[in-house]
Amino acid sequence: MLAGHRTWMFENKPVIVSTGTSGGPFEGNGKIPEDFDVLHNDIWLNEDSFEKAQKVLLEDACKAAVQKAKIQQERVQFFLGGDLINQITPTSFAAKTLGAPYLGLFGACSTSMEGLALGAFIVNHKGADCLLTGAVSHNAAVEKQFRYPTEYGSQKPPTSQWTVTGAGVALLRDQGDGPVVTSATLGRVIDMGLTDPFNMGSAMAPAAVDTIEAHLKERGVDPSYYDVIATGDLGHIGREIALDLFKKHDTSITEKQFQDCGLMIYREGQPVLAGGSGAGCSAVVTYGHLLNRMKKGEIKRLLVVATGALLSPLSYQQKETIPCIAHAVSIEVGGEG
Repeated sequence: MLAGHRTWMFENKPVIVSTGTSGGPFEGNGKIPEDFDVLHNDIWLNEDSFEKAQKVLLEDACKAAVQKAKIQQERVQFFLGGDLINQITPTSFAAKTLGAPYLGLFGACSTSMEGLALGAFIVNHKGADCLLTGAVSHNAAVEKQFRYPTEYGSQKPPTSQWTVTGAGVALLRDQGDGPVVTSATLGRVIDMGLTDPFNMGSAMAPAAVDTIEAHLKERGVDPSYYDVIATGDLGHIGREIALDLFKKHDTSITEKQFQDCGLMIYREGQPVLAGGSGAGCSAVVTYGHLLNRMKKGEIKRLLVVATGALLSPLSYQQKETIPCIAHAVSIEVGGEG
């Protein structure tokens, strides 16, 4: 059912029956290492390129989700996923390993919730009864493509963020035991004219606010309906801008309620500057940390708003501004479906 102009309501409440998360050594030393299924102690993952290592991260997460669901891998009917690397090749190569029919997605760092929204729509309308969706990023691969190879050791301004080395996936079914996906609000492309690739949080904050406010209006709920509203990777700077915009718009979201995945994954003292980012950031924090909190009863209603900056090396070199987007998905405590 469509609510308003851009919000889907999922009457059949697709179930997240299992999840899988993987990460690198930096994430293993972070704030939430216990929320990863697989942690590697080598950023290369025994591969000969960072892009191949990124593929392995996603394969690990998919394998963990399938094993926890206690199904055969062949039972997965569709795989929806993406990343930040040229033509999303790490995800596509992982999809080759998985063997399921595949929909490759690119929403930059919003890809995790783009995939969950589309996956829930498919399951809700009986297009499948079992599918996987997720996203992945690798710090060294992403830095090499969008900024400078990490081997250069180049200095960054305090507005920049640390790309997460990690993958997170969810296995969705039309019935089962687990949290349920109740709605999704798709984002619009918002471009406020910013051009600095080292300040993604500032660029993405208006898109996050636009989607959150549209979601609340079209679903007809007050912000207090949700225990946690978590953005993907606004970081310290973007989160503060978003809170200022909520205040300006009289949207009553509290600082305690409004959290950010990029601020949850790393501990104080790690050199991440303004916080974490990357397509894998919201994926690993949502499918690991936040859903584990739901299992413990700490969160009953969760709104995840994954944010993405839709720039490319080409658009930056041609001095284009940075268009941004945010997709919101509500996940609520479920049960036997």
